[in-house]
Amino acid sequence: MNKPNVLFIPIDDLRPQLYCYGHHQMASPNIDRLAAEGTIFPRAYCQVPVCGATRASLLTGVRPNRDRFVTYDTWADRDLPHALTLPEHFRKHGYITLSNGKVFHHRSDTAGRSWSEAPWYPDVGGNWRNYLLEENRAIAATNNGRGPAYECTDVPDEAYIDGQIAERTIEDLHRLKDAGEPFFLAAGFIKPHLPFNAPKLYWDLYRRDEVSLADNPFRPKGAPDAAMHNWGELRAYFDVPTAGPLPDEMARTLIHGYYAATSYTDAQVGRLLDTLDQLELRENTIVVLWGDHGWQLGEHGLWCKHCNFNTSLNAPLIVSAPGITGEKTSSALVEFADIYPTLCELAGLPLPDHLEGTSLVPLLETPGRSWKQAVFSRYFAGDSIRTDRYLYTEWSDSEGDMSARMLYDHQMDPKENENISEKPENRELVAQLSQILHDGWQSHSHQ
Repeated sequence: MNKPNVLFIPIDDLRPQLYCYGHHQMASPNIDRLAAEGTIFPRAYCQVPVCGATRASLLTGVRPNRDRFVTYDTWADRDLPHALTLPEHFRKHGYITLSNGKVFHHRSDTAGRSWSEAPWYPDVGGNWRNYLLEENRAIAATNNGRGPAYECTDVPDEAYIDGQIAERTIEDLHRLKDAGEPFFLAAGFIKPHLPFNAPKLYWDLYRRDEVSLADNPFRPKGAPDAAMHNWGELRAYFDVPTAGPLPDEMARTLIHGYYAATSYTDAQVGRLLDTLDQLELRENTIVVLWGDHGWQLGEHGLWCKHCNFNTSLNAPLIVSAPGITGEKTSSALVEFADIYPTLCELAGLPLPDHLEGTSLVPLLETPGRSWKQAVFSRYFAGDSIRTDRYLYTEWSDSEGDMSARMLYDHQMDPKENENISEKPENRELVAQLSQILHDGWQSHSHQ
């Protein structure tokens, strides 16, 4: 049998706000179609809730620590310069490897060794936020590139960046079909990253009066200061208040914009899946789609990511592979460190020694089987574990001394509205979870 191809689809700031994840207000028919053809992992967790770091971790198969894979500005080449990257490993085993759009946070990161050709990105000059309206461009020119936090224009899909990324990827699929070699083709879509710019067609999929605000727009009871932040990423945009909560109408507009941007990217995913079918490549192509981390839409009074709440750590992951029956859901705890070894096993490649995740192939074959006891995430000084029932986080200083902690019971409090770590009756539970956290992934993340 020929080596399988890989279509690798990272999506920036995509939380599990999808129809196939139970959010029935969402219009995401194409990602839903992929989910129906493969396995969906509702309890997938990123290693770091910020784009540069999570991508570097996933693409090297190595977990973050206090000094590695920390910020949005992470370079894998700087933090871990000798790690064999996922596309580099495929390239060394005879694959053509191509990168379109946003895959690594920095396009030139590991580029010479990871990709067969220079990574491609639409030529938008200094307008990477892709404002089309002149008035918004004018505002952005005087506001460090940031105009309004959203834009709605009556234009075709290719007018914005993600439509161009889809078009380029379709062109690549046509030429790769005839290349005679297996391919690893990455199509990294930007939306729903801020600003929420999308064609009017996708805004019109939603009635504004039916767009719901977060039902817990308040700080969780007992949450430590370390858990909160001022969502500076959003506040830097024009007309967003520099302090305090958003007015309800602005919040509703932003949520509407997030939905529209998500549906816009969903349509681009559909174009790629249609092309796989048209070129008769689907039956021999692994497709993996993931959001690089979650995103806050007003929950706990927060926006963006940058925190250790479930809303920022939990992100979509869907895997569809040749020879494995689809229409499956696995409730197992999985994490993004698992994607690298999974793709190696599916493609029949050896597993590099440095990998720190576990192949998900057994779950693709038997979704309900016993799996990990815990998965591990971190953001700056905050280390989190998610177990079957709990999300527990500790913040510590450089000496390892704990400064704060929080615990949420997802059976009793799935929206994390009360930190119960300091309740006397939970003392033994906190000690157990703390032990799992400090023992680390090697001791406790595998059955």
